[in-house]
Amino acid sequence: QVHLVESGGELVQAGGSLRLSCAASGRMFSGHVMGWFRQAPGKEREFVATINPSGRSTDYADSVKGRFTVSRDNAKNTVYLQMNSLKPEDTAAYYCAARPSTFTVRGREDYDYWGQGTQVTVSS
Repeated sequence: QVHLVESGGELVQAGGSLRLSCAASGRMFSGHVMGWFRQAPGKEREFVATINPSGRSTDYADSVKGRFTVSRDNAKNTVYLQMNSLKPEDTAAYYCAARPSTFTVRGREDYDYWGQGTQVTVSS
C-alpha cells in the first residue's frame, strides 16, 4: 500500500504560480511512477503530468507543457508539481497517483494508489 497526501492548493490570480506537493508513505516510493491528474466540476479526471522513479523521464499534457514542471525527491518521499502562468482553465481538484513501475503512463486506470486531492482555483 502507498498512502498519498496532497497539499499546496489555494486561490491564486491568473498568471500566478503554485507548487503542489504529494507526500507518500508506505511501500517503496522510489519504485513508483508518480502522476498528477486534475478534475474540474462536471468533467472527467484528466492527465496532467507524470515522472518515472529516477526523475529522469517526465511527460506532460499538451495543455500544461511549458508551464508546469513535475519533480520528485525520493529522499523525502515527495513529488511536486510546479505550476506557473496559471490560467482560469487550470481550476480543478489536483490528485497525485502512484504506480509500481518504471515506465511513465498517462491513463488514470493505470495507477493503483490515489490521494484525496487539493483544490486549485485560478481567478481571472
